Amino acid sequence: MESKEEKDTEAPAPSVIDRYYTRWYRADIKGKSCEDHCILQHSNRICVITLAETHPILQNGRTIKTINYQISNGCSRLNNKVSGKSKRGGQFLTDFAPLCRITCTDETEYTIYSCIRGRLLEVNEAILERPTLLLEKPSTEGYIAVILPKFEESKSITENLLTREQFEGVVSKRESDQPQPC
Repeated sequence: MESKEEKDTEAPAPSVIDRYYTRWYRADIKGKSCEDHCILQHSNRICVITLAETHPILQNGRTIKTINYQISNGCSRLNNKVSGKSKRGGQFLTDFAPLCRITCTDETEYTIYSCIRGRLLEVNEAILERPTLLLEKPSTEGYIAVILPKFEESKSITENLLTREQFEGVVSKRESDQPQPC
């Protein structure tokens, strides 16, 4: 039988995200301070695009008014249809392709970008019906989109991204340089 001391020193089990995904970050998207994105990369190459915990949408108790996957008059991410093993038909995205626009109740609008090159597999339609998912569970049920990078590029897509340690360094430097938080 285990003693009480041994039970207290056991670390909690890692979450599904921590266990199966590698977190990558892109800070200050397109030069906009604090607009940070998180990319969760699975060992099978699939990448889940989420908001980083430092993104302004997740700060200061903001509430979301609308989420719009209609990027332009001729392009809606909701019209994305993939089929087959090679995921034919999915929209191909570049590093800075917009995925959606999120408007908060204070009328501040944020554009969420893909951050990596690849084929769009799906967008999260659940956040259209329940925008609070994005605020409550940004890394799980509140994800933005799922992207599959090309096989040849699956190793190189992380070259322009930050590791968790690098990202924490950027955030701490940002906090010491800016008098007011994001």
